[in-house]
Amino acid sequence: MISSSMARRLRVYVAAGLAVTGGWVAPALAAGAMATGGLTSQPIGHYDFCKLHPGECSIRPSNLAPAAMTDGLMRKLINVTARVNAAVKPMSDMEIYGKDEVWAYPDKGVGDCEDYVLEKRRQLSRMGISLADLLMTVVRKPDGEGHAVLTVRTDKGDYVLDNLNDKVKSWDQTGYRFLKRQAIDNTGRWVSIRGGQQVLVGSVQ
Repeated sequence: MISSSMARRLRVYVAAGLAVTGGWVAPALAAGAMATGGLTSQPIGHYDFCKLHPGECSIRPSNLAPAAMTDGLMRKLINVTARVNAAVKPMSDMEIYGKDEVWAYPDKGVGDCEDYVLEKRRQLSRMGISLADLLMTVVRKPDGEGHAVLTVRTDKGDYVLDNLNDKVKSWDQTGYRFLKRQAIDNTGRWVSIRGGQQVLVGSVQ
């Protein structure tokens, strides 16, 4: 029999909208999928990346449905986030290349935020997750600095993988202002995010 205190706790959890499955907890009252607008400008770093890797920027995924959020998928997101964050030493483009706005895979073990995103995206894609659900995303941090994260689209909402935090969070729990992200139907195109605003931000523009 459930005690009265336990029953009260369960009612609170249900009222808050918490869904507990295995080892992860869906955020209470999550905002679900972020609202995107029309086509927008491609970050200059991604434009240059696409010139070097044209095959990666002309992919049109056939399945545009969001990934099914399962315990297995969440474990993959958590493990890849922790593994890449630990494996790559943070270093600015200026320190690595002597110039800004270089998006590249961190194959030498160093990189900035976009490089972490590219590596996580590559690893998760190799695990069978559609590129329609692995979207490079430009945000602005609360202090106004520009930043890049990986957005993972799921049927339980959009989640963010971040090199500044090993936790996998619902996008609305990050505290970031979301500006633009890759289009789900074309890896070389970008769309605006409603509620965001254009701004020259750190390592992306």
